[in-house]
Amino acid sequence: MINKYKQGGKNMSTQNICTNSFKIAVAGTGYVGLVAGVCFAEAGHQVICVDIDENKVNLMKDGISPIYEADLEVLMQKNYAAGRLQYTTDYISAYKEADAIFIGVGTPEQPDGSANLSYIATVARQIAETIEKDCLVVVKSTVPVGTNDKVEQFIKDFLPHDGEVCTGNGSGAGKKIRVEVASNPEFLAQGTAVHDTLHAARIIIGTESKWAEDILKKIYKPFNLPIVSVTRRSAEMIKYASNDFLALKISYMNDIANLCELIGANIQDVAKGMSFDERIGRNFLNAGIGYGGSCFPKDTKALEYIARQNGYELRTIKAAIDVNKDQKTMLYKKACRRLITFNGLKVAVLGLTFKPGTDDLREAPSLENVPLILEQGAEVYAYDPVGKENFRRLYPEGKNGQGSIKYVDNIEEALKEANVCFIFTEWGEIKDMKPEDYTKLMRTPLVYDGRNLYGIEEMKKSGVEYYSIGR
Repeated sequence: MINKYKQGGKNMSTQNICTNSFKIAVAGTGYVGLVAGVCFAEAGHQVICVDIDENKVNLMKDGISPIYEADLEVLMQKNYAAGRLQYTTDYISAYKEADAIFIGVGTPEQPDGSANLSYIATVARQIAETIEKDCLVVVKSTVPVGTNDKVEQFIKDFLPHDGEVCTGNGSGAGKKIRVEVASNPEFLAQGTAVHDTLHAARIIIGTESKWAEDILKKIYKPFNLPIVSVTRRSAEMIKYASNDFLALKISYMNDIANLCELIGANIQDVAKGMSFDERIGRNFLNAGIGYGGSCFPKDTKALEYIARQNGYELRTIKAAIDVNKDQKTMLYKKACRRLITFNGLKVAVLGLTFKPGTDDLREAPSLENVPLILEQGAEVYAYDPVGKENFRRLYPEGKNGQGSIKYVDNIEEALKEANVCFIFTEWGEIKDMKPEDYTKLMRTPLVYDGRNLYGIEEMKKSGVEYYSIGR
């Protein structure tokens, strides 16, 4: 059957083939786990998503997504109503009858750049102590190379002796079960995660047996997508190598942008000229104030850490990290050269999330810049269409240090009588503002644009003192 839904204003469809559905359990309902679980249900499988947070589970049962993601709630409600999608805190009932268990829990960055694998370990032990039949355990979380080997051994260490488990009420004879671990990294982008899963460029599966490979291929058959089958360690490395290459590309363009400013070139013209070369491509050539989010910052640091642990220096990745760190506060430094102080000034901040289409603040430029501005005693008026509440938890409205912060519902309120404006996120609403709006609304039309949203000449003609990146 063909199911259609709208994403980004476009009709899209995915074909579900239900003739060979699997019972799938998904551990974790963050971006990775919840999106994967919903998309597996959309493909016709029987899915149960597991989370330790009972309030979160009840919210999902009511059809409400705990994360802001286009089209996710629509598919959650549709597949829950169809009986293909469930949510629970009871991992025992979820895991014991599953044909496959996908692990999508977090692997947060530790202070030294390594990945925290404690959540993976907890789920692995729960699986070992719960399963009652042959089961493929699939790690979707981003993990250091070699982690899947350790997860498989960890599960086997906690299985009953010799892998023999009792069935039924426990009074009968036990039977030996087969458990293997596979790697299946995700390549979704926040804001387009559903589309990226259902219409991925490729599915990467890393296995060590034909049995595991066949199961994963059957699970993904309804998606009708290219499948790249490799070893577990190669699959783990593909994830890091892919993300870090894109991060490196961004930092390279930001580095070139900084040089463009010094020599009088325009980075947008440079990027356009580069984009026609098929070897380079058109994507990830936009200069700005650095990358953020849950993947690029964490994955670059993790791979650099892995290299160091193995006695190797990844010089290119280290450079990407360094450039990105400096890029985040580039606009603030420009403003400090222009102004005596921020003390007592009204500062409009447009965009708080690390990118449009998500409420995620992780590694967002706003988190680097707003505290610096507040520290100097500014009155910050912050606008973001979906990220305000998350930012409010970190910086409550009112007095913050030497300055204060107020969250507003529209751009005009943020700009009204403002002395300075910073643009950190390229939301459509901000793009749609006209140059003359800044002149009309601001007390001093002084704009620092980290996303190069406006033309330099247009802003100049409208009387805006305008600073951007690489132009």
